[in-house]
Amino acid sequence: MGKEAYERKMVHHQGMKQLWESKWKFPCSISVYPFHDGNFEDFEPVFLDLIARNINDGTSTEYTKAFFLIAASLTKQGDDIQTSNPKQASGLYLRAACLYRISRFPYISAFPTVNDDTKWEAWTLQKSVYLKAAKTWEQPVTEVVIPHTHKSGEDRDEIPMYVRFPKQEKEGKVPAVLLMTGIDGYRPDNTQRSEEFINRGWAAVIVEIPGTADCPADPKDPEGSERLWNSVLGWMEKDGRFDMGKILVWGLSSGGYHAVRIAHTHKERLKGVIAQGAGVHEFFGKEWIEKADGHEYPFLLSPAMALKHGYMNIEDYKNGVQKKFSLLELGILEKPSTRLLLINGTHDGLMPIEDSMLLFDHGTPKEARFFDKALHMGYPMANASVYPWMESVMAS
Repeated sequence: MGKEAYERKMVHHQGMKQLWESKWKFPCSISVYPFHDGNFEDFEPVFLDLIARNINDGTSTEYTKAFFLIAASLTKQGDDIQTSNPKQASGLYLRAACLYRISRFPYISAFPTVNDDTKWEAWTLQKSVYLKAAKTWEQPVTEVVIPHTHKSGEDRDEIPMYVRFPKQEKEGKVPAVLLMTGIDGYRPDNTQRSEEFINRGWAAVIVEIPGTADCPADPKDPEGSERLWNSVLGWMEKDGRFDMGKILVWGLSSGGYHAVRIAHTHKERLKGVIAQGAGVHEFFGKEWIEKADGHEYPFLLSPAMALKHGYMNIEDYKNGVQKKFSLLELGILEKPSTRLLLINGTHDGLMPIEDSMLLFDHGTPKEARFFDKALHMGYPMANASVYPWMESVMAS
């Protein structure tokens, strides 16, 4: 990414005013990540209030609750017209869900216990209002809770998933995309992606990754990843509605790590895999961890990543995570893989582009599209490369 970008600490880390004005105001104004499904007029008064009250800590209760009032009002407005105007109600519900999403940033987990009760409340409210919207759609999103049949050790019993099926002219099994979410984007944060999938005749199966939100996998056990996907793929096969010969995986951000991993460990069960913004080795290095805290993530990254990997303090995470989780150290990158597309921006300050490039030196030949000087995940250009690739692989 270059020495200057690597060393730089971005201005939005100076406080809420700088976060809003230098980083979040513009994407909010055009309703793109992380404000997709949202509305600028809902967020501006919240951030102006936070700035006026000098609330600069995104992990604080004051920050989290600042979004609740407007979100609750939008939810009530949706409830009042749900029967008479379900389409308009859906829009109101999605706006509320987006407010709850930003309020629960930067991270939530239930391992070993809920890390923040107020943010967990926001998460619970987000799921509830999102499903109110989703059930009004012609092709609804439904929550399915399946048994974690391959659980072991401290894994928990059940895997919550969101599933959405395309409209079918005739009965039959459908191709599917297993979407692995990231460090802060979870099941209710993928409306547009699931639309893209069903519009192409593919089902969407959306699952949170170990160490985040409702995922039951023990985050401190690297092999919990394999057990999780064994249970999910086993359920899909047993369910009978999915064409198991046409299963793609798309891992987003921290989900990209699990996407690279599953491309090697479950090669025979997958048609192809997209790893977008994946960190697999250098990402776990102590020097990178320390520098990434000043890069493009809205808040400090290392506290969230430490908990996500099962570490109770940041120093243990910095000193131990690479040997334990690196796919290079574990030898996984030397194994053969299914078709694997790597997507990222060359100036990604969260998951270094070198981790995507590293894969070309190991194992099966890979495919890639890197976007010059773009930040994490190669946004906003990346999807224009991902969907055509998915179509070609599904058709092959």
